[in-house]
Amino acid sequence: MVLRSERHLDFFNFMFTRFTRKHMRAVRIARWGLPEVPRGAPAVIFANHPSWWDGVAFMLLYRRLLKDRPLFTPMAEWALNKYAFMRRLGVFGIETGSSRGTVAFLRTAEHVLKDPSHILWINAPGRFADPRERPIPIAPGMTRLAEMAPGANFVPLALDYPFWGERKAEMLVAFGAPIPAAELLALDRDARAARLAAALEATHDRLVADAISRDPERFDTLVQGREGMGGVYQMWRRLGALLRGQRFDPRHDNQPERAP
Repeated sequence: MVLRSERHLDFFNFMFTRFTRKHMRAVRIARWGLPEVPRGAPAVIFANHPSWWDGVAFMLLYRRLLKDRPLFTPMAEWALNKYAFMRRLGVFGIETGSSRGTVAFLRTAEHVLKDPSHILWINAPGRFADPRERPIPIAPGMTRLAEMAPGANFVPLALDYPFWGERKAEMLVAFGAPIPAAELLALDRDARAARLAAALEATHDRLVADAISRDPERFDTLVQGREGMGGVYQMWRRLGALLRGQRFDPRHDNQPERAP
């Protein structure tokens, strides 16, 4: 059984948001990449897996964009044992690297996706993979999910963490167009993997084009982090601005920001 506690979700959304504001410059979603998740059917949001931050990204996006659709997500059992509190957030453990683990994952996923309100969030590669790796790896279990949930929709999610002109990285995200499970079931499993990879690659490549522009106006800001150098140097700059009668701007690149 997958556990969920709204009290835990509220608390850890607060903690994850606070942590992100401290360690990321901002969480931004491409304006063209807002989620289109059809109602009345379960969904699988399948993402690339470039970073440890991906699990945090799932929580932040879920709470801000799809809060009315309960989140469930798998995690390697050995890792979940280190973060046991996440079991209360809709996270369930899986044994990686074995056929037994794949079967157990599919059984749990089938149970989750029986409810048309549920969304399964998953890193499609099943392992950490550089976002530039092509083709994007697709774990074997991903190709069988459509068989477990023939009425579901599969929605690609691209994640990227570039550095722009500040000390901390940007968390950039974008969703792609949904793929009905029926379309995947018309393909053999190898072709399904290729179709899922192609959808994820196209979404990520478009996101990268926006990332290269370094233009925050191409994005909506979901979480705004702290900016500037911090520490004694930033205090010195703030004092200098005060003595000159100027408004202090902690940013290095001084680009205009859209309010979160």
